[in-house]
Amino acid sequence: MVLDPFTMLVLTAAMAAASALYLAAEWSSVRERSLLLWSSGFAVIAVGSALALLRSRGFVLVGIWFSNGLLIVAHWLFLAGVARFARVPLRRVWWLLAVVWLAMLFLPDGPWWSKAMLGIQSLLIAVTTLRAGLLLRPHGGALSMGAAQLRIVLLGHGLFYLAKAASTVTLDAFVNLASFRGTVILVSLVEGVMLIMLLAMSMTGTERHRREQRIAKIAARDPLTRLANRRALHLRAPALLEQASPANPGALLLIDIDHFKQVNDLHGHDAGDRLLVALSDLLRAVMPRGALAARLGGDEFVILLRGVSDADAQALGRDLREAFGQQARAMFATPEPVSLSIGAILFDRPEMELSHWLKQADEALYASKRKGRDRMELVSFPPGAGGLAAMF
Repeated sequence: MVLDPFTMLVLTAAMAAASALYLAAEWSSVRERSLLLWSSGFAVIAVGSALALLRSRGFVLVGIWFSNGLLIVAHWLFLAGVARFARVPLRRVWWLLAVVWLAMLFLPDGPWWSKAMLGIQSLLIAVTTLRAGLLLRPHGGALSMGAAQLRIVLLGHGLFYLAKAASTVTLDAFVNLASFRGTVILVSLVEGVMLIMLLAMSMTGTERHRREQRIAKIAARDPLTRLANRRALHLRAPALLEQASPANPGALLLIDIDHFKQVNDLHGHDAGDRLLVALSDLLRAVMPRGALAARLGGDEFVILLRGVSDADAQALGRDLREAFGQQARAMFATPEPVSLSIGAILFDRPEMELSHWLKQADEALYASKRKGRDRMELVSFPPGAGGLAAMF
């Protein structure tokens, strides 16, 4: 097969169409809008490449200028897809690309017309693609492999078109786009084919990583309360426990709902679920920044705190009990008051594992139950730091 512009355009159209179908199939199962935008971009490239084949038959307006306009549209769709993926709103100024391109068609004809068109078109594609690449920058963490690869591909493609635009203002760099036999055209087509392959792989990998992140996040959440589940607690707790020190103690609060069975028996399990959701909302509302709340199972919850004092832990437990007691009374009538019993541990030993502190908090929780419920028993470790304290 001869590597000529006609052949390269056929390959470009075929690969772009295949990429569009592949990303559309991914979108049909994932329903992530960025995939749909990227698929639309490849579909536009396929149509533009097919129309570009008409230039050899003398249809210059459709074969060159209209197809090149579609190339700009495709890159805008790539930018819109990246913005959607990065969750960054796309400013309306980017819609002006269409206005600029339409204005180019009304430029007066002259010996410099092809050169101006090449320069402006290349600059529009360069700016759009570079912006898309710059949107894929890490925010509070490293990019996934697919996103990092997509960033490199977009930036490299943008720099290529930037150099292409710069070539039009270089002395003796005139390119006659009406001819189908230019070296710049052939190089652009080869770069375009390579870009399609790399973009399709990178875009798919990028969204697949996002999907895996969502699946992992769902697996780490309790489906009813949307708090962290037991598995997520054991995964995330070590990082918080390691920060404990005598100057920066941590605390663990083990929380259990008193007389929860009465709510289920008298009002149904849906009522019990609503009460659990209400408690989880309260936990999110009262716990300080950097704390971790989780549902262990049933009506048992945990709050893991860092950088708190004895007084801070007691105040948090008191506020939580009072707020929950009022809400439970307003929601359901029961023979015995629905309240909270809390077993709390204040610690400054980072070497201890979570299971150790859960066991200590469980003992404090049962002490709270034995002493009449609706209270918090707070134990400080080491004992010299305050011994056993009770909050009524």
